[in-house]
Amino acid sequence: MSSILTNTSAMVALQTLKSINSNLGGIQNEISTGKSISSAKDNSAIWAISKVMESDVSGFKAISDSLSLGESSVAVARQASETVTDLLTEMKGKIVASQEENVDRSKIQTDISALRDQISSVIGAAQFNGLNMVKGTDDVNILSSLDRSSDGTVAASSITVARQDLTTEKGTFGAGTSLAANTTASAAAVANTANTAVVTLATGWAAADVANVSVAGVDLAYTLGAGEDETDAAAALSGLINGLGLEGITATDDGSGELTISSTRAFETLDVTSGETTAGAGTALITALNGTTGLTDTSGTVDERAENVAFSTSAAVNEGDSYKVTVGSSSYDYIAGKGESMEDVAKGLKIAVDSAGVSDITTKVVKDATSGQWSLKVDNNGSSLGFSETGNADGVASGGLRGLEAIDVTTGAGATSALDNIETMISNSISASAAFGSAQGRIETQNDFIGKLTDSLKAGIGSMVDADMEEASARLQALQVQQQLGVQALSIANQAPQSVLSLFR
Repeated sequence: MSSILTNTSAMVALQTLKSINSNLGGIQNEISTGKSISSAKDNSAIWAISKVMESDVSGFKAISDSLSLGESSVAVARQASETVTDLLTEMKGKIVASQEENVDRSKIQTDISALRDQISSVIGAAQFNGLNMVKGTDDVNILSSLDRSSDGTVAASSITVARQDLTTEKGTFGAGTSLAANTTASAAAVANTANTAVVTLATGWAAADVANVSVAGVDLAYTLGAGEDETDAAAALSGLINGLGLEGITATDDGSGELTISSTRAFETLDVTSGETTAGAGTALITALNGTTGLTDTSGTVDERAENVAFSTSAAVNEGDSYKVTVGSSSYDYIAGKGESMEDVAKGLKIAVDSAGVSDITTKVVKDATSGQWSLKVDNNGSSLGFSETGNADGVASGGLRGLEAIDVTTGAGATSALDNIETMISNSISASAAFGSAQGRIETQNDFIGKLTDSLKAGIGSMVDADMEEASARLQALQVQQQLGVQALSIANQAPQSVLSLFR
């Protein structure tokens, strides 16, 4: 049946042409935007995923900027600490030169003061955008990543860089929990009293008997002549010992056969051995070797004169732990920083005492080879002074170069203490340089990774939403042909009703 009111063929042709035009509009949009999914209506799931990833890419770009800023800040700090190390090393050379007696120490001190001022200048200028990482103790957090979990939550990650305080600040002694149990003083006072060994010679000596004494590894012997007795042997041995000219070692006899060997060596023990060779059979003629250090029998060691503060081998050292040594009416303290040990505390207290420049007081830090215990030894060459120690938690850490401003080589004692203390300061600056170098390397690696990660995310987004231009070109040409054919088909369908007119002719 033909109808001039309803043209079914034209309706079909029109719908087909509309579909072709719609597809053609879509492919033209792909070509113009470069995306196969440019809005949520194209594919809501893929569009949503791509937008989340695009937000991550934007965040990672900001993170890359943060890492670059952080890397620059750490680089400045590393360069500063390395420069300080070089200056301290140069200063050490000056201090070594001052150990000689026939040099102009005042001129050397002038050079040391100039180097010290330059170090202060370097530390003060070592900032990037206002951040100075060689001052203070607060950690610096550098934003390093955004971590998205499977449930969609996002957490920021940071790289923590510890500041390395290279200032000369004294710090603030803590008022927290007592740490007195971590230290033990060997005595309640330090004095210049000599420690002694007493050799008691008994009666009964005969001609050709030999009295032997070994002092500091030097063997001495006296052969008794006819008519000589223990008093002669004691006096002779006393003269032999004094004739050695050993530093800090003297000998006296009391005229009754008792020989006293005295040692004022501050940081060195003295080995003493006694014995005899008799011409005939008989009992031992040297009956005892003893003294103020509790020596018995015929051999032993005379203790050093210095007293000491022994530090715990098991207690941990936390930032802000404060330790104090009191000598006489003066107290000297050191407050530990992050990651320090009892070795650092002992060396810090030594520098604190030395920096005060008190006459007659000398110090030394030693480690027991067997137990690993660190000790601060304090010697007094003057009148007796009280000696004590204590400690508290929760202080403000001392600077890594504390005592630098007090280095003074114009005296022999000052030059000696400066040589020990400069080593500690050089070690601190080297440790700071190493820490900054490690942190800078990590930040650089993370920044490189973030750059590669951002590229990977961009590639992933592109694979989901970008148009395939080769495919789009082929589809465009096909749809253009279909459009032309659709127009022809619609034109033919619209002409069909005209054939009905022939029925009325």
